[in-house]
Amino acid sequence: MATGLQVFGQPASTDVARVLTCLFEKNLEFDLVRIDTFKKQHKLPEFIKLRDPSGQVTFKHGEKTLVDPRAICRYLCTQFPNQGNKSLYGTGSLERASIEQWLQAEAQNFNPPSSALVFQLAFAPYLNIPQDFAAIAENERKLQQVLNVYDEILSKNEYLAGDEFTLADLSHLPDSQYIVDTERGRKLFTSRKNVARWFDTISRRKAWEQVVKMQMEHPGAFE
Repeated sequence: MATGLQVFGQPASTDVARVLTCLFEKNLEFDLVRIDTFKKQHKLPEFIKLRDPSGQVTFKHGEKTLVDPRAICRYLCTQFPNQGNKSLYGTGSLERASIEQWLQAEAQNFNPPSSALVFQLAFAPYLNIPQDFAAIAENERKLQQVLNVYDEILSKNEYLAGDEFTLADLSHLPDSQYIVDTERGRKLFTSRKNVARWFDTISRRKAWEQVVKMQMEHPGAFE
């Protein structure tokens, strides 16, 4: 039984959302400590000031403290292999190697342009910050190249790393959801048949729906 799991951050942060989704997939009990003191001071949270929608997440389990969301997800899957979704991090060395390749691809190729688009398309309008249309166009171009590769892979597989939902898919959810929820960003996904099918499937998972509900109830950055 997992005890003493704590997450510090705001559900609106994409990094926090990534960790929360993993916790729900693993059916683990945890405490979420919302860092929202900015409300009392009527200031923007630091991750918005820095124009970084990933925000900051801190995870504590006893004496252990982690701050990288992907490392936190790996830790949860290896520390609690028999709880909740047992195949989230693969059930064998080959599966895990494939998942690791996709986690690296998400962090290095998908996240940079998608994170920029999350800020420009989803956050900036709500915060009355002028959108940088040159940056939007440049990052759309970069993300299109990534999604073209994904679409080809997903024509053969149900999910990125095979026929099971894994951390490879989960790690894409936070940025993807913010982008798809915008009119301009949605087309990047819906114009690609296999990517559209994949996102529709993973975004309907109960774990992710719980996170979206938390974001709507406690939007953090937009309160």
